[in-house]
Amino acid sequence: MKTEKLIWILRVATAGILLQTLFFKFSGAAESVYIFSALGIEPYGRIGTGIAELICSVLILMPRTTWIGALGGSGIMTGAILSHLFVLGIVVENDGGLLFLLAIITLICCLALLYFNKNKLFNLLNLK
Repeated sequence: MKTEKLIWILRVATAGILLQTLFFKFSGAAESVYIFSALGIEPYGRIGTGIAELICSVLILMPRTTWIGALGGSGIMTGAILSHLFVLGIVVENDGGLLFLLAIITLICCLALLYFNKNKLFNLLNLK
């Protein structure tokens, strides 16, 4: 019972962070435009990332597809963290490193969800 509550907390936290950033990506907020311009993928990267995050959020919230969303979210957040480390810097537009921290938290939550769904991943790969 405790494990199921923890899994739901991880799902809601992950989806909440991913969904919260969508407003900024889809509205063309200055910080989002700056980030994706610095990466050289504005506007298609911003919109595409937003769509991918929306899909992952929905998949994470549905118990049968949590592992698929968590796998996608892990990939997206790995890209975000690497972008911060190698291109953007940890602090972007005087945010105090908040976006970097949120990416790390989201990645950790996604990895935890993958751990709790490892049997589904192993069955997919025919491992035991």
